[in-house]
Parts: sequence; structure tokens; C-alpha cells
Amino acid sequence: MTLPPNVYDAEPIPHAARAEIDKMLKSGDLFRYTAPENAPVTLLEQEFSALMGSKYALAVSSCSAALFLSLKALNLPRDARVLIPGFTFAAVPSSVVHADCVPVLCEVGDNYRIDLKDFDAKLDSTISAVIISHMRGHTSDMNAIMALCDARDIPVIEDAAHSLGTTWSGRNIGTIGKIGCFSFQSYKLVNAGEGGILITDDADLVARAVIMSGAYEHNWAKHFNGIDAELESAFARWQNQLPLYNLRLSNLSAAIIRPQLDEVPRRVSDGRSGHDHVAEQLNSSLWLHVPPALPQEERAPDSIQFNLTGLSDNDTAAFVAAAATRGIKVQVFGQSTDNARAFWNWKFLPEGIPELPQTRAMLMRACDTRLPARLTRAEQDVIAQALLDAADEVMGTQTRAYGT
Repeated sequence: MTLPPNVYDAEPIPHAARAEIDKMLKSGDLFRYTAPENAPVTLLEQEFSALMGSKYALAVSSCSAALFLSLKALNLPRDARVLIPGFTFAAVPSSVVHADCVPVLCEVGDNYRIDLKDFDAKLDSTISAVIISHMRGHTSDMNAIMALCDARDIPVIEDAAHSLGTTWSGRNIGTIGKIGCFSFQSYKLVNAGEGGILITDDADLVARAVIMSGAYEHNWAKHFNGIDAELESAFARWQNQLPLYNLRLSNLSAAIIRPQLDEVPRRVSDGRSGHDHVAEQLNSSLWLHVPPALPQEERAPDSIQFNLTGLSDNDTAAFVAAAATRGIKVQVFGQSTDNARAFWNWKFLPEGIPELPQTRAMLMRACDTRLPARLTRAEQDVIAQALLDAADEVMGTQTRAYGT
């Protein structure tokens, strides 16, 4: 039997990072505010905002920190209600709770995207903000969502942790809402082990976020090469008015991230190609279904999600076990013990666990398998064949007719 590929190791850190890292190790200068200007974190913020086409960026310790600071920067009142999808990672509702707000969950369909009917129904006068999680890189209908939110003057935060490099109608995901938040955790497209960044075009919002991230005294000036009048006014307005949460990114992390930004287009292209290659094979099975991208969406996947169709709970458990014997780990979101993406495990929700029958049904059959962009075609084929064989072992050999 062909051995399955290692899907957990990330790509090597580019050689260009090493000289900068060695320099920092010799000097011990890891703090972003030691240098008067052009610290590695500052350069990362400038380079990332240029990459995304946004005015401002703020690098922080995690995407969770970016989400939290985004909510605090919106200056929401205590116990403000924030609408989020029922399918996301536990860090998203956690960030809402940390920001002294209340998460409100809406339904998600079997294509992993927000159910717009339920979203519209819950986007009432009690909602102060919205977080859209492009969960596992699947983009909900941003045209419809922004139209609904703009009509009610409700700010939208994009949780784009899995979506660096994804576009919607040619626009970079993360630039459509008021704020976009990204992750540099190890399993994301750009890997620093931990880290995050937020982007925005709003000077007042970024000034608040920068100060609260831990820019004490006048260190906020070190975030930018020149402060424009709008930014200067915003910083003057908020100086000493906000608490400091100290969620800064270190220079060492920035040095690891910066040379990877040039790799983003290639990783996006390779990841999309590999994903679509495997998806085509899985969709030949009667038992496996990969939902298609929406027409406006150009995805940047680093994993693959698919639904089990026609399988019972016992069949689902048998499929997971059959894939494991072939060396392929399949996570079924709703059937993995204490899964942080299953909303019924979020016992910390202030208003208790909501009834989301559509989302629950999806999660009980939605599968997740690592599919990093670095895999070769042969390695992708091993994964696809193992999943097909596991389904056939449990359910019998049946394939879809062409075009269905």
C-alpha cells in the first residue's frame, strides 16, 4: 500500500528570514517598539496592507486578538449583541464574550455558508455588529450580507483566518467589511506558529485598536511611516482614554512572516488546484459531496471539506475508522469529541446553547481533511483514493452518473 503523505508539517520558512532572525538573536531586540522606526512588525504591517489593498494594518498576537480588538475598537456598549455564524471556531464567540458582548448565532447551510433567511431574521434592531467567519475558507454571499448590514448601518468584521488569498468578485476577502482579521497560526497559509493581523481603511478605528493593542505613551507613531492628519487627530483623541490589553506581535514572528508574503500567490494557486483535483474525485462517489464555490468566489483552500450523504451515525463512524486504517484522518465536526467547531460545545455562551437544527444536521455529516498546498498530485491522489475506498468499504461501490 502506498504510504499516505504527511499533511501536518508546514512549508519550510524561507531562507530570507534567517539573516533577520540571526540578527535579532544576536541583539536580543525582539520588542516591536525598541527601534525608533521600521521595526520588523511595522514593516510587516506596511507590507500586508499593501498586499491586501487596505490603508492600515495592525499585527497582533493572534487572529482571536484581532477579532477582540476589532470589537473593542468599534466602541460597542457592554452587552452589545453580535451576530455570528453557528459554524465557526470557538475563538470567535470567545472573542465576543471577551469584548463584553453577547454572541447571537445564525444558521449555516450544508454548503458551510450562512443561511441568509435566518441571518436576515436575526439581524434586527438588537444587533450592534456582525462577524462573518469565512469558515475553512468558504465565503458566504457577501453581496447579500453587506446589503443587509449597510441598510441597517451595522458594521461587519470579516473573520478571514482561513481566507488569505481568497477573492470575492475580484476583491480581497477581508477588505469588504469594515475590518478584516487574519491568522498566522501554523495551519494557515502563512505560518508563524501564532500571530494575527487586522486591516481597515478607518483611521479612527485603527487608532483605537493600535492603542489598545499595547501602544503605550506615543509608541503608536512607530506603526506608520508618517502620520497623516486624520490619523494624528484620531490618536490625539484617544491618547490615555483607552485600556491597554498588550496583544502585540514580536519582531521575531514578523521576521518569520514577512518573506512568506511573497509566497502567497503561489500557495493560493497550488492550494486551489490541489483542492479542486481532489474534489472532482470525491464527487464521483455517491456517498461523498464537496459543495462548489459560489460564482463570485475564488478560493484559497488549505484543507478540504465534504459531506457524507446517505450515511447513518454508525456508517459515519465506520467511514472515519476506515479512512484512519488507510492513514487519512477525517474529522467529522459534529461527531468528534468536544470539537471546538460544534456550537453545542460552547458552554460559555451567555444566553445558553441555541437551537440551530440546520447547522447541527450539517455538522453531523461534514468532514474535514488536511490538504496542504505543498502536496504533489500523487500525494493528493493517495488521499482521494483512500477516502473513496473508505466510503466503498462501508457503503458499497456506487458512483454518481456523469453531470450529477
